[in-house]
Amino acid sequence: MKDKKVFVCTECDYQHPKWVGQCPSCKKWNTMVEETYQPKIEPKNTRTSIISDFSEPVLFKDIEMPDYIRSTTGIGELDRVLGGGIVDGSVVLLAGEPGIGKSTLLMQICSQLENTVLYVSGEESKGQLKLRGERLGLYGDNTYFMTETNVDNILAQVEKLSPKVVIIDSIQTMFDPNCVSIPGSINQVKECAIKLIATSKSKCFSVLLVGHVNKEGTIAGPKVLEHMVDAVLYFEGERFQSYRIIRAIKNRFGSTNEIGVFEMTDVGLKEVPNPSEVLLSGRPTGVSGSCAVCVVEGSRPLIAEVQALVTPTTFPAPRRTSNGVDYNRLCLLLAVLEKRLGLKFSQNDIYLNVVGGLSLDEPSVDLAIALALISSIKDIPIPENVLAIGEIGLAGECRSVTDMQKRISESFRLGFNTIAVPSKSITSDLKIPNDVSLISVQSIYDTLKLFKDNK
Repeated sequence: MKDKKVFVCTECDYQHPKWVGQCPSCKKWNTMVEETYQPKIEPKNTRTSIISDFSEPVLFKDIEMPDYIRSTTGIGELDRVLGGGIVDGSVVLLAGEPGIGKSTLLMQICSQLENTVLYVSGEESKGQLKLRGERLGLYGDNTYFMTETNVDNILAQVEKLSPKVVIIDSIQTMFDPNCVSIPGSINQVKECAIKLIATSKSKCFSVLLVGHVNKEGTIAGPKVLEHMVDAVLYFEGERFQSYRIIRAIKNRFGSTNEIGVFEMTDVGLKEVPNPSEVLLSGRPTGVSGSCAVCVVEGSRPLIAEVQALVTPTTFPAPRRTSNGVDYNRLCLLLAVLEKRLGLKFSQNDIYLNVVGGLSLDEPSVDLAIALALISSIKDIPIPENVLAIGEIGLAGECRSVTDMQKRISESFRLGFNTIAVPSKSITSDLKIPNDVSLISVQSIYDTLKLFKDNK
């Protein structure tokens, strides 16, 4: 039978005989990719289902509470993100850019887990795995390594070895012989994931899948892959910087938006239990355009440094560069400052950066960004013991944020005794240390008194 070519949407799996710029189903642009396969007639009831055991419907009150057992990975920062460890029978998807350290982290997990582990690599040979294991100090006697891309052969070894944890590096390299698409295609990734998830649920072993990230920053393959797994972890950071962050985007057995911080060294990833001190190390003093801010990532407060540089432009259109903060958010704050305070940012080039490679998308960083911009354009340093927390509206008002108690306690622990906070966040139940002075900020106009005292 002649091969058939179709165009498949990476977002919704919609198939179309010709390429179109916009998917007719989900209305996303530039998501149609070409795939070649040989159509065949499959007998009914032969496709693997995620829930293989037939069950009768029962009342909710009659359902027994399951006893989920967690296996610690031996890496505290990763256990924090997972909610305490890997749940038996769960499927975790770890995604990140090439060279970020995904394989390094998974190999370090192999040396810490006490149960039997099957590490399957579709990208490296056994010799390469041996070299990396020697460099990382992996001497585990309960870890089996396998170089294979056929998912049926992998499941056969799972049946033989009965491991508690199976690591697939990566899911884009696996293929199902019953699916005639090329490895890495949408259908192949989906079919391989379905087989692995179905076997994981029925045999009650955990699966760690490595996912590649495309140039748009999303996981390569079908979007449905993220819905099928129990947890989705993103490995963030710059390859040329030493710090890495694991962020939980989805977690059925724990908190979302929890983060773990690591430092890449010559012997692998090293945990950073106190990232605030690391991010503030080397902070300059007596320099304009720098302001500290406290953000909450999951259950952890972090102190970050926001730097701004405002300089007269030599171009017809001033430049705007933002690293670590949404570009549109920067433009919004510039418009508010220019409208309400009359500062001529439109005549200057503006560069904004968050030290350490962090990405701050929380609204509580608005006040710190505004103070850094005002400090830079006026060339007046902000006192090094000052920290700012608050969201700024279009009218220039400063709105309250959540978890204020956590933010104040963490700021005081790191030596910040003057904290600018929204006026509505100062409540009677707020416990303020004796050495801490809170500056009530009702609107953006109240920030100017911080600079009058330092002229």
